[in-house]
Amino acid sequence: MEFHKILVPVGGTAVDEDALDLALALARKNKAKVLVIYVVEVGRGLPLDVSLGGEMKKGNEVLNKAENLAAEADYEVEVELLQSRDAGPAIVDEAVEREMDLIVMGIPYKRRFGEFDLGRVVPYVLKNAPCRVMVLREPGGV
Repeated sequence: MEFHKILVPVGGTAVDEDALDLALALARKNKAKVLVIYVVEVGRGLPLDVSLGGEMKKGNEVLNKAENLAAEADYEVEVELLQSRDAGPAIVDEAVEREMDLIVMGIPYKRRFGEFDLGRVVPYVLKNAPCRVMVLREPGGV
């Protein structure tokens, strides 16, 4: 499989670094472009273009960390901070708009009601993405 454009959504979790490492390894093999995005979710009661200072700051910090990790791996990545009502559709829209070949998503091991839970973003992306999707789950308890 060849990948020329790889999208890596990050959220500020510990597994982001692993997802980026995987994406960079695949990118290096194919000389692919890597786009790292952070989506700030804006509540429905607010205008979509509202400035959410704390969330914007966190997003920029997460993206700066991703850029630094890529630089340490001697690979250049593009980063983008997005605002959207929901992260899932924003990720899929970005993949469609930029004609991505692969989405690499890292997800933390979360439990809800005692059971492992994928949350709402990963199932949306898996169902609607126009390209291949790799989901990297952090190690979790058995």
